[in-house]
Amino acid sequence: MSIHGDIKRITTHTLQSMKQHGEKISMLTAYDFSMARIFDDAGIDVLLVGDSASNVMAGHETTLPITLDHMIYHAQSVVRACKRCLVIVDLPFGTYQGNSKEALNSAIRVMKEAGAHGIKLEGGEEVCDSIKRIVGAGVPVMGHLGLTPQSIYKFGTYTVRAKEEEEAEMLLKNAKALQEAGCFSLVLEKIPAALGGLVASQLKIPVIGIGAGGGVDGQVLVMHDMLGITKNFSPRFLRRYLNLYEDISAATTRYISDIKSKDFPNEKEQY
Repeated sequence: MSIHGDIKRITTHTLQSMKQHGEKISMLTAYDFSMARIFDDAGIDVLLVGDSASNVMAGHETTLPITLDHMIYHAQSVVRACKRCLVIVDLPFGTYQGNSKEALNSAIRVMKEAGAHGIKLEGGEEVCDSIKRIVGAGVPVMGHLGLTPQSIYKFGTYTVRAKEEEEAEMLLKNAKALQEAGCFSLVLEKIPAALGGLVASQLKIPVIGIGAGGGVDGQVLVMHDMLGITKNFSPRFLRRYLNLYEDISAATTRYISDIKSKDFPNEKEQY
């Protein structure tokens, strides 16, 4: 039986049931109404309004510059489009690291102003107090470990994380701490596949991977990467399902040509 196919509205409870039944969870990022409507109609389980909007929507080099107001704007657009999937929103850098009260206020703004179904934040034991406070207020929290892009200047590189035993043990410890703090799910980014599978097997909550192998409970990709809108980003974990960069470029070239040659508009395309 497919839980995915039978459910009318995906909830955190649905994801838990999917893990228990061995059904993989599908997740993509989304930032606007039109794309979110397509993904929701197609049957995606979870849409993440990612702080990757800083990169793919605003053109910044990192996720650091995007603000909470920006994230709420994108989240409002996505939530309006979705009738079925679970919508999770990233808390951006600087809106939760200071203290647990600030983190709670940020989460409440996302829930009230955007109508989101939950939030995601990066970090391990150092953010557990904030997670407990947010969950205690009734807001579902998704954790994020491994390569955490908001800490890119600390890492200094986007390379695979937790390849060494000490860091792998710390990641597993942090994953268990996040579960204990009340996270309903966890994202693991760019870690060895064996470690991803180990974490998923030892946690009761669903573990969703991006470059974390096939042994986790689900997968997430950035929509611009999956659809081939981005051209110069090709990590090993990325499977492109379309090549929209080339398709859109070719369509635009034809459009320009038809205008220049006076072919567009033709007689049938005028009033």
